[in-house]
Amino acid sequence: MTADAPAQASPLPPLEDLLEVLTLRDVGTAHISVTDVQGNDAAESIGAASARVFEGRSQKMPHGRVFGGQVLAQCVMAAGITVQDVSETGAARPIHSLHGYFMRPGDDTLPIRFAVEEMRDGNSFSTRRVHAVQKGAPIMSMVCSFQQRAGGLDHQETMPRVPGPEGLASLADAFRGMDHPGARHIAESRPIELRPVESNMFLDAGPEQVATNHVWMRAVDRLPDDPLLHAAVLAYSSDYSLLEPVLRRHGLVWTDPRLRVASLDHSMWFHRDARADDWLLYAQQSPSAESGRGLSVGQIYRQDGTLVATTAQEGMVRVKQS
Repeated sequence: MTADAPAQASPLPPLEDLLEVLTLRDVGTAHISVTDVQGNDAAESIGAASARVFEGRSQKMPHGRVFGGQVLAQCVMAAGITVQDVSETGAARPIHSLHGYFMRPGDDTLPIRFAVEEMRDGNSFSTRRVHAVQKGAPIMSMVCSFQQRAGGLDHQETMPRVPGPEGLASLADAFRGMDHPGARHIAESRPIELRPVESNMFLDAGPEQVATNHVWMRAVDRLPDDPLLHAAVLAYSSDYSLLEPVLRRHGLVWTDPRLRVASLDHSMWFHRDARADDWLLYAQQSPSAESGRGLSVGQIYRQDGTLVATTAQEGMVRVKQS
């Protein structure tokens, strides 16, 4: 891989900018080096000695670190491109699950390279491993699986009864006109519109201190009709607010100067088709927080009540003592 070159802030509108970020460039192949306990090359024994490599640029963020949802979405796109090649000879294989670890903060001035190991293509499942690399080191590692659609058992949890998105204030409206870099970013630069059902977790955790949270979300404009792209944008959107039930339970807000938060891992299961540019309810709850870590689980529903995805994320959540 060649040396990273600095990226410039995009002049594009937010959604066009995201689409450009998710349009990855194929830059060739890389050798995957795996050694056994004696230091010998063990790649042959696991059946993966090389990887296809893609590159994508980073979105500028007020804090200078790459947004985790961006890396999730780019990993989905990189893996999905290699599965699309398999699908050309048969039925399509949409993504059905991903499991990723955030290992290092990314630099938003630099592009990211994605090395995709094509682990297996079976009769109906394809498995991929993706390494997101920046400055010669992995910033995220993800394993994901794609499946050809099939019939079978079918059930789902019922969507919670909450107010619809109509009439709720968006985060962009709440921060519009504020003279602060973070506020301007939320008001003007996010490609996803978020409408909290409860209080705005940047300003008010609410009086209840409950470990639940509900957010309506959708892309700010229409997206192309590409199922892989919609899955990637859904993964992107899923990272915005998933730790908010942890904060709400303890009466904390994102702007609390004592707060130190970082995503550690992210899992997602794609159950049914959904468009990321339609309103989706993100119902979240936190079953546990301890040892400086908080866990949240989310369900994503279409407006008609169809459960389309389930998420889980553990984050570092520390409150600095004064």
